[in-house]
Amino acid sequence: MSDAEIDALAQQLRPHYRHFLADKQGLVLLTGHSHQAWPDVCRQAQLQAFDDAAQLVDEKWSKIFGEILPDFQARVAARLGSQRASDLAIAPNTHELGYRLHSCFPGAKAVVTSDGEFHSLRRQLGRLAEDGLHWDQVPVGDGTGYGERFLAAVDRVKPAWCAFSWVLFGSGRLLPDAERILVGLSERRVPVLVDVYHAFNVLELSVDRWPGQVFVTGGGYKYAASGEGCCWMLLPADAAPFRPQQTGWFADFAHLESSAKTIEYGAGGARFFGSTFDPTPFYRGQAALRFFDEQGLTPTLLAQAAQRSTGRIIELWRARNLAARGLGLLSPERPEERGGFVSFTHKDAAALKSSLRARGVLTDHRGEILRLGPAPYTTAEELHRAMMTLESLL
Repeated sequence: MSDAEIDALAQQLRPHYRHFLADKQGLVLLTGHSHQAWPDVCRQAQLQAFDDAAQLVDEKWSKIFGEILPDFQARVAARLGSQRASDLAIAPNTHELGYRLHSCFPGAKAVVTSDGEFHSLRRQLGRLAEDGLHWDQVPVGDGTGYGERFLAAVDRVKPAWCAFSWVLFGSGRLLPDAERILVGLSERRVPVLVDVYHAFNVLELSVDRWPGQVFVTGGGYKYAASGEGCCWMLLPADAAPFRPQQTGWFADFAHLESSAKTIEYGAGGARFFGSTFDPTPFYRGQAALRFFDEQGLTPTLLAQAAQRSTGRIIELWRARNLAARGLGLLSPERPEERGGFVSFTHKDAAALKSSLRARGVLTDHRGEILRLGPAPYTTAEELHRAMMTLESLL
């Protein structure tokens, strides 16, 4: 995808982002990996959620469970490469779903993850480790022999379950040997949580091909462009053995009045539902994914757009020799090894981020990592302007 193709896609989309972009003339939004702009249809969906509540009152739940959620689940599943939309659980955040998974293993003694997991899982497992859980974080390092090292840790500590991110949130790198790890965990019959938050809607995925008992989680805050409160987890095809201790009344709505002494669970994704939630984010999520479908923004096209835009950022970094100015490249240069953003290292990334913002370039940082995330509506000129601004600050 050339600069002209980047601009053609951006010009196709920008009229549909009027409420987010119209008052930001002159600003460069390189926050596509974090808070991506919402298309205007999300505002309409937000209003529709209010209008449905006003018109239907309690009966709104019939529409939510009968229309909104099934369509949302189908669109998410399609972009995951799955035919199992009914196996999709929903929740306000991925932390709730991850903790619900852990609650399926009362008395769990060990969990194995990469050392690059996001704070929601890192903090929760850290707290559980204070109470005796053995949490083995396998360092990714340069990726050499990672699959072998991860599976060796699994054989050593015999975890109740494992977790890793398809794309690491710090470096933007695809986890090395991810498919080999999935095969190894399947052979060992160890369930695994795969965080695809930084892969969904920016990379092609084929999760139905993944072997074993795989739980796949993500949400709308980033590349799905629908904001907070809109998260999900695709359960394994046969999730019946998993009985979350942390469970809510929506997890078996059909048997709400049952007097059975044994707690029952609903079919498919309902097994991991919680309790009453705000449905508004799922109105937005449905609208945003429908918008992507209508605009022809398939995962294949979005992956191509992300590779070209992130590649252009790296080209400009190299052409301006910014490494000599103290800006190191953390993300892989090979496009097939990175996700939808570029991470640089700098001793004072926080100050760089603030100075960029003062000059109209919005980014974010994680410690000494500066992250730049283009989006489908980002133009080639904006990428150039952002990198020239960064160079002037260095």
